[in-house]
Amino acid sequence: METAKHQSDEDILINGLKSGDQAAFHEAVRLYTPGMLAVARFYLDPSSAEETVQDCWVTVIDAIQKFEGRSGLKTWLHRIVANRAKNHLRKTKREVSSDFSETLDPELADRFAHNGRWATPPGLKSNESAQALMENGALSDCLDQHLAALPETQRSALMLYEAHQHKSDDVCNILDVSASNLRVLLHRARQRIFLMVETFQETGEC
Repeated sequence: METAKHQSDEDILINGLKSGDQAAFHEAVRLYTPGMLAVARFYLDPSSAEETVQDCWVTVIDAIQKFEGRSGLKTWLHRIVANRAKNHLRKTKREVSSDFSETLDPELADRFAHNGRWATPPGLKSNESAQALMENGALSDCLDQHLAALPETQRSALMLYEAHQHKSDDVCNILDVSASNLRVLLHRARQRIFLMVETFQETGEC
């Protein structure tokens, strides 16, 4: 039921965009800009990424008429941003830095399933609950700090895969990386988050 509702809401939003409804446009900007920024920041510095996303929204106003629904609206938008960002890179003749050559930490490898998600999540102390920690804001603030400190490539991969719920194949296509490279990016990002949670549970400090 939730999937059907999501699809119905997206169809309504797409129809609104195609009809030039300003409310639909503002809602799309609110919903999809964070993910578009995550894509752009994989390739570009923060300032250039923001400019690219703004330019893409101008493009979307006209391009939405050609949207045929072969993919989800979110995936379509993210691909537009990726293509625009890669064109920007070609013009500036810069390369995306990566950490693909790093080896995976064998001590933490068994914490993650083959798809990059937790196999064995970090545990909580017996007198704590995840809900309580999130409600007091301490763990949430610490998580935000560590996410902000991640290399852009790792954060973009993690955000697209987790926060924006893209399939791994879609993330690879959007970021133009191989499945093995994506695995490294996810592993490195999750390794840092895992260590942060473990430290938080042990010491109460970020």
